[in-house]
Amino acid sequence: MDAVKKETAKLEARAMVRQVRISPTKVRQVLALIRGKGAEEAMTILRFSPQKAARIVSKVLQSAIANAEHNYGMDTDKLRVLAACADQGPSMKRFRPVSMGRAHPYVHRTSHVTVTVAER
Repeated sequence: MDAVKKETAKLEARAMVRQVRISPTKVRQVLALIRGKGAEEAMTILRFSPQKAARIVSKVLQSAIANAEHNYGMDTDKLRVLAACADQGPSMKRFRPVSMGRAHPYVHRTSHVTVTVAER
């Protein structure tokens, strides 16, 4: 009975990158372009996107595709992007020196990017 459940269960492959030096808001704009698309189509979209986040998401998507093929034996032609999310990572607080010995604080934001792929 367990073998039947295992076969009918939908297999998902996931890849994740943590503490990337880019704001989660900027990454979410790129992730919205590929969510629900086929893996090859998503890679094409990312290849021609000018944003810095597109390069990061592209690497994570390639890793998710490789995980699906190597770990679960899925067919790469049938893969689609099931879920893609960017969560906020730790923020690095810094100070910029300004005139008269003062300092202005600013924050470098980081992201945790996760991409999940599954067969159609």
